Amino acid sequence: MPLTKIEEYLRENDISFNKIVHHTTHTAQRTAADVHLTGHEIAKTVIVKMDSKLTMVVLPGDMHVNLEQLRIETKSENIRLASESEFKDSFGNCEVGAMPPFGNLYDMPVYVAKSLTTEVFVAFNACAHDLLIQMKYKDFEALVKPTILEIALKTA
Repeated sequence: MPLTKIEEYLRENDISFNKIVHHTTHTAQRTAADVHLTGHEIAKTVIVKMDSKLTMVVLPGDMHVNLEQLRIETKSENIRLASESEFKDSFGNCEVGAMPPFGNLYDMPVYVAKSLTTEVFVAFNACAHDLLIQMKYKDFEALVKPTILEIALKTA
């Protein structure tokens, strides 16, 4: 299996990580169940359109983004979930919906839900619906340098 862009980036930066191959899943909660992690340990990437710019929001898999709070915190005028057709070409060889939360590699700002920062390790899609990368959250934050905001709500 060839190295993904994210794996190359982590190795170039001497970051320890684990690859987790699993059954094909399309939701963070199913992925968590498949790999025996909690939904909070899975970092899901949501793409939003913020004042006409594509932006990444990264939050625990068992939560959803509070778009109104994100709009207020970022002082944006317009904010909405981006459609797949708007972002699918932005992620090279990634499967749609399996993009890793490294906006710095895709020229996108990244906002992280504060609730994710309490995790020692996080796992996230690595461009495929059957592959996760697990690494220390503090290493992720050091590489990506996201803006951390209170923007996640517990999924009902």
